[in-house]
This record gives sequence, C-alpha cells and structure tokens, in this order.
Amino acid sequence: MTTELTQKMAAELVGTFILVFVAVGSAVFGFDQIGATGVALAFGLTLLGLAYALGPISGCHVNPAVTLGVLIRRGIAATDAAAYVAAQLVGGILAAAMLKLMTSEFGGVTDQTGNLGSNAWGDRVSGGGAFVFEVFGTFFLVLVVLLVTGRAAAPGFAGLAIGFTLIVIHLMGIPLDGTSVNPARSFGPALFAGADALSQIWLFLVAPLLGAGLAALVAPLFEVPDTPDQGTAPGIDPTGAIVAS
Repeated sequence: MTTELTQKMAAELVGTFILVFVAVGSAVFGFDQIGATGVALAFGLTLLGLAYALGPISGCHVNPAVTLGVLIRRGIAATDAAAYVAAQLVGGILAAAMLKLMTSEFGGVTDQTGNLGSNAWGDRVSGGGAFVFEVFGTFFLVLVVLLVTGRAAAPGFAGLAIGFTLIVIHLMGIPLDGTSVNPARSFGPALFAGADALSQIWLFLVAPLLGAGLAALVAPLFEVPDTPDQGTAPGIDPTGAIVAS
C-alpha cells in the first residue's frame, strides 16, 4: 500500500467518522430540539465543509455509494475503491461506537431517536417505499456529485452543490426512514442499535448502491463535451471537491 493511498484512506475514515458522529449525533442528541430540518442541515453542512477540507486529499467520498459511482465512471481504480469503502465503513462504525458511548451511563446523554439514529421502515413507510426512496435519493446525490465535479462544471461550487443536495434529500427522507443514501452512515449505527435495525440493514446497503449505479450510467447523458479552453483536468473541481482522482 502506497503512502498516498494510506493518506486517502485516512481522509475517508476521518471524514466518514465526522459525518456520522456530527450529523447522526445531531439527531441522537437533539432531535427534539432541532427537528428534522436541523438534522438535515447538520448532514448537508457537515458534508459541505468536509468536501472543501478533504477533497484535495481523497475526493471526500465518505460514502460507499459515491465511491461506486466514481468507480463505474472510471474515476478510481478498483483496488483504491475497495480501500475507500473499507475506510468508510470503519469510520462509520467508530462514530457509532462513540455515539453509543455518549448515550451509555458513561456519557449520560439521552438517545432522542431511540435507536441510535438507525434507519428504519415500517412506521411511516413500507419496505418497498423505503427502497424506492433510497434508490432515488442516492441516484440524485451521486448524479450531482458526478456532474458538478466534471470538467465542464462551474469552478468552486461543487462542495456547495453537493452539500445542499444532501440537505434537500434529508428534508424529504427523514420523515420516511431517517434517510440513508450512504451505506456507511447506516451500517455503523445499526451494529449498535440491536436486532431490529440489523434485520433491515440490507435495504440501506443495497438500495443506495443501486441508486449510485444508475446515476453513473445516466451521468454521461448530461456531460458537456470537452472544449480546448477548459484548463481543468477531468473529474476535478478546483475548490478541492475532487471526485475522480
């Protein structure tokens, strides 16, 4: 393993940890105070900051679905993609473990979600409805990521577009299943939430990956042909929100 790949894996691990601990933590620690809108903002604004901070290092995927989309578009080698996903899952698990510690007797914080912020269906949406939403939500997110980080994208705005897209998706999905669109975000909390969350985790792994695959297949339909005066390398937004590195 090269030093460069190790640095990228560290960025993906730390970035995913921060996303899950801060954004899922906003629901676990404060849903009664900030509501669904506050949680949606926590997800989107955290990702926005991470995109500019970690983008120059790893591309700031912090989401196996994004990594799959970039892989299908040939923006990352298969071995690197596997390393990214492993780092993202570890980051999500470590963040969930920290949330569990905070809601234990040691931390003394009340879990306002009742399930450590795990995704679930059944109360407000069926399994089929949750599957459709997760496919669509991830399709939307990954399509935006692939297009705004491409050669023809407006320089400097990729992180903003991605962050605000995640906010909108959460505003729609939190009332349904809590919103996943990120297998690493769902997998970590489910491990600590118990049997009910684990029995449903398959949907929040499969549906986002399917949505990402569809986005990668559709994205070329909207890509602008290269022109000689565009001096930016393919797949790179100068702000640092790099997806294909």
